[in-house]
Amino acid sequence: MSFIKNLMNIFGSQDDAEKINRISKVFAALKKHNRKALIPFITAGDPNPQITVQLMHQMVQSGADIIELGVPFSDPMADGPTIQRSSERALKHHVSLKGVLDMVSEFRKTDTATPVVLMGYANPVEAMGFAVFAAKAKDCGVDGVLIVDYPPEESAEWVQCLEQQEIDAIFLLSPTTPQERIAQVAKMARGYVYYVSLKGVTGASHLDLQDVGAMLTQLRQHISLPIGVGFGIRDGATAKAVAGLADAVVVGSRIIEEIEKSAETELLSNVGSLIGTLRKAIDEN
Repeated sequence: MSFIKNLMNIFGSQDDAEKINRISKVFAALKKHNRKALIPFITAGDPNPQITVQLMHQMVQSGADIIELGVPFSDPMADGPTIQRSSERALKHHVSLKGVLDMVSEFRKTDTATPVVLMGYANPVEAMGFAVFAAKAKDCGVDGVLIVDYPPEESAEWVQCLEQQEIDAIFLLSPTTPQERIAQVAKMARGYVYYVSLKGVTGASHLDLQDVGAMLTQLRQHISLPIGVGFGIRDGATAKAVAGLADAVVVGSRIIEEIEKSAETELLSNVGSLIGTLRKAIDEN
């Protein structure tokens, strides 16, 4: 049983769990036990819509603390070729934002403890409408939303809609983020902040841990929320090193690669094995 599943003993019951901010609760429990969060990313509907919820459960069973679920988009500007291909595969199955929300609803039928964060781009959300999306996301059991192309300077209405539904607005920071924007994110962000560890797109591999450590020290002067680090984390050794610096380790492209190369009959076990390896490495700190 996963660490997050064991938190049900802390919550007291599934009904109680649903009333608690899952993201904050998870980070508080992890901190109490001197552990760091593992946050894997997959694209909803990749390689097909039928397996997404199974993948989510498999990742939790293998040690994931929070799941980032990508909303497929035709032009994912922040993503490298690997995650772009995952969106293309999902879109071939006509996976929509509504379909992604339906997947979260299905996941919640048997898991009310693990936080789920949707990650994607503005167009699908704006097509649905801020208020409608936020209400539907709340009803489905979404805990946080990260929209890559919503800068904090233009996000007041967006954040307000999420806050009204008790959903965390999560923001990205990068090595080139100016101080003024860091200050804005510190005021608006909820749940955790996602630090992009390098200049480039997802899947890049030129991770400089010294630079990451120095930047996290600067960010913590402004930000009290947990900080997760992603981009460029491809193996247990790197995950362990990042966990020694950050509050959470975010892994996406490496998991998508495992999905790409796995036969359907081995997909769940292969992804589970990868998550387990990352979990073990992170816990060695």
